[in-house]
Amino acid sequence: QVAIKKMSLRGQNRERAVNEILVLKGKKNPNIVNSLDSFLVAEDVWLVMEYMDGGTLQDIVRQTRMAEGEMAAVSRE
Repeated sequence: QVAIKKMSLRGQNRERAVNEILVLKGKKNPNIVNSLDSFLVAEDVWLVMEYMDGGTLQDIVRQTRMAEGEMAAVSRE
């Protein structure tokens, strides 16, 4: 299974999308979802990544209350 993230290249999103692709392609870590491929479709980048069940990190952070030490450990990893 894979996950596909569609990112717009319009406006300021271009730099963010390119940066995300470069970071994911350059890192292979068991704690980070691996990027498998990317495609340019019109003015969007489609980033193909490993599928990870449980929602986005942003969703989890919004729903979870962590102590400062737990936040530091997650950030460090």
